[in-house]
Amino acid sequence: MMRAWENRGDCTVIDEPLYAHYLARTGLDHPGREQVIAAGESDWHEVAALLTGPVPGGKPIFYQKHMTHHLLPDIERSWLGQLTHVFLIRDPREVLASYIKSRPTVTAGDIGLAQELEIFEYLRTLGHRDPPVIDAGEFLGAPEAQLRALCAWLGIEFTSRMLHWRPGPRASDGVWAPYWYDKVLASSGFEPRRARQLRVPAEYRGLIDAVLPAFETLFARRLRA
Repeated sequence: MMRAWENRGDCTVIDEPLYAHYLARTGLDHPGREQVIAAGESDWHEVAALLTGPVPGGKPIFYQKHMTHHLLPDIERSWLGQLTHVFLIRDPREVLASYIKSRPTVTAGDIGLAQELEIFEYLRTLGHRDPPVIDAGEFLGAPEAQLRALCAWLGIEFTSRMLHWRPGPRASDGVWAPYWYDKVLASSGFEPRRARQLRVPAEYRGLIDAVLPAFETLFARRLRA
C-alpha cells in the first residue's frame, strides 16, 4: 500500500515513524533494533509534531504507514484527531504466520488488532465519521476497485499509477526493510491473494481466539468496493 501511494507522484510517504520510540520504550529485541533506534526519533512528541505539521517535500498528500502496537499507552492521543485515518486489517492467522518466520515469540499485542479497534473507537468519540477499513484479503481480490472506492471516500482523484511500480528499494523504506520487506522489494504491483491452509500452532490458538473478536468487529465495518 505504501508503494501504491508513493507512486502517485503527489504524495510523500513515511514508514512506521513511531518504531524507534516503541523499541526504545519497550526494550524489545526486534531484528535491527539498535539500527532502528539510531535512525529514527525516540521522542514521540517530536514524531507527532512531524506528522501533524507541513507535508515534507511540500506535496499535497502525506501517507503515514503505522503499526498500531507502536502507539503505546504513554503516547497521548489527541493529535490523532488532526489526521485522516484508514485502517488496514488482515486475518490474524495470516499475521501470525508472517511473524513467526522472524520472531521467536508473538503476543496478542504484536498482532495489533485490539489496539486498532481501540483507536477506531477513539476517533469515533471525536465526532469523526467512521474511518474506512480495508480488509487485506478483499483488497487483493480487487485492488483497483478498492483503491477507487478509498480515493472517493478521501476525496482524492484515483490514478492508475497506484497499481504498478518499479521493483526495488526506496529511500522512504525504514532501515528494517532488509528484515521484513523481501516481497515488497521484489514487487511491481499487487499480487493476487493465494488461497492457503493456515495452521495455527497449538501454543498460539488462545492468542488467535483472543484477537478474533476485534478483527470481526472491524471486518464488519469494512469499505465495500
